[in-house]
Amino acid sequence: MSDTPFDAAGVPASATRRDVMRTLLAGGMLASTAGGLLTFPGTALAQTPRKGGRIRVAMGSGSTADTLDPARGSTIADYVRHYMFYSCLTTIDTKLAPQMALAESIDSKDGTLWTVKLRKDVRFHDGKPLGAADVVYSLLRHKNPANASKVKTVADEFADIKATGPLELQIRLNSPNVDLPALLAASHFAIVKDGTTDFATAVGTGPYKCKEFRPGVRSIGVRNDEYWKPGKPYLDEIEYFSVPDEAARVNALLSGDVQMINGVNPRSAASFAGSGCTLFESKTGLYTDLIMRDQLGPVKNPNFVLAMKYMLDREQIRKVAMRGYGTVANDQPVQPGNRYYFAGLPQRKFDLDKAKFYLKKSGMAGQTLPIVASTAAGGSVDMAQIIQLSAQKAGLNLDIKRMPPDGYWSNHWAKHPMSFGNINPRQTVDLMFSLFYKSDSPMNVSGWKNEKFDQLLDLARGETDEAKRKQMYGDMQVLVHEQCGVGIPMFIHSLDGLSNKIKGYASHPLGGLMGYMFADQIWLEA
Repeated sequence: MSDTPFDAAGVPASATRRDVMRTLLAGGMLASTAGGLLTFPGTALAQTPRKGGRIRVAMGSGSTADTLDPARGSTIADYVRHYMFYSCLTTIDTKLAPQMALAESIDSKDGTLWTVKLRKDVRFHDGKPLGAADVVYSLLRHKNPANASKVKTVADEFADIKATGPLELQIRLNSPNVDLPALLAASHFAIVKDGTTDFATAVGTGPYKCKEFRPGVRSIGVRNDEYWKPGKPYLDEIEYFSVPDEAARVNALLSGDVQMINGVNPRSAASFAGSGCTLFESKTGLYTDLIMRDQLGPVKNPNFVLAMKYMLDREQIRKVAMRGYGTVANDQPVQPGNRYYFAGLPQRKFDLDKAKFYLKKSGMAGQTLPIVASTAAGGSVDMAQIIQLSAQKAGLNLDIKRMPPDGYWSNHWAKHPMSFGNINPRQTVDLMFSLFYKSDSPMNVSGWKNEKFDQLLDLARGETDEAKRKQMYGDMQVLVHEQCGVGIPMFIHSLDGLSNKIKGYASHPLGGLMGYMFADQIWLEA
């Protein structure tokens, strides 16, 4: 599977044959973004929210493995469900900065010892008041291997957590990490009642109470009238279920059977015109990457890696593979808009002369190499065909091996000299770098090892001076851009579909469906 099973929101599956692609590229017959079909955050903010009504939501993911245990969540469907029924200590805003939620404050002088003070008068759905013991239990349960927590490696940094008062606790880490407030916003760290082991239903402090949960079938939430956010939520009920087929999801929305869907394919954009529905575009940190394994064959040659990066015609990839629904990237995994994005890095441009130079220097000119792609890695088949044409002009023959989506993540992802993958947005830059670029990470897809990068990563984690920390993250982005065997041509925009009757909808850089947190923010017009 990918880094986590994830709906490719706005990621086009490719069915374009090579001769069609040649025609598109040669003739300039390129589809553009759907412009007037899109809504924009802010347009609904001037309206007065209205209470009442129910909506049905069709998701692209969902299975019998669906869970109400936040620790085990692994799909968008899980994340949405958990944000609906539970709350976290913090939340992530549209600048990817942490804001307080169940926590009234989270403070530390050294990044190692943290004091958490909780809001007063927060109640679980069964009426039990929220207390420090609930938070201590919720966080420490991730360390128990039997709970199969998806964030165990993060929780292993919890050296000690203890209640210091009815509404106060201390978290001591093994080493400084100034990102802790942001990490605690992940849905996995949602707060459950002290001692909870049975997750057949959900008893949280979230905006909706669990009325029904049938894994792989549907979930129904009804409004929590004692929600800790005054005046919210607005809707009486939310029902959501899985419809894996994208065309079926779009048809369900356009026919009025559902009021919201995720994972709209850009090819479906035209069907929204005059439909009474909106195609909503969100700029996110999701990217499809070209992985060049450092220890496999010719790609361990840094000159070859540079040659491949100069072959990436990013603007063509944006227009053809993403149908305009993307932001050109620069081989750095931090997206524009992130507070740690290094904008001073010169954009690497498509340059066949440089590609030829580095290809010749690598000794690979005139060779034939396989490149593995699949519709499972969104847009990668189209990307591979664009790169193949560039490579021919540079003096390299790329043989595209198109693999079926079933089994791609377990059998092919990062297991060939060259293949494609999808990496989803993360709450923090540290988490992204630690998972996919740190030398000893099992998910370091290119196998790149860089001692300087690892040292900067450890230093930045505990750096309390924001300016110094930003500089460190900038230096790390330069290292990835210049030396790592990962090409990142594009950040992919998420596409959701919604009825025009839904108001309050806005974009979020963590992904579609308002970063999975739409439940307490939207309402239906009168």
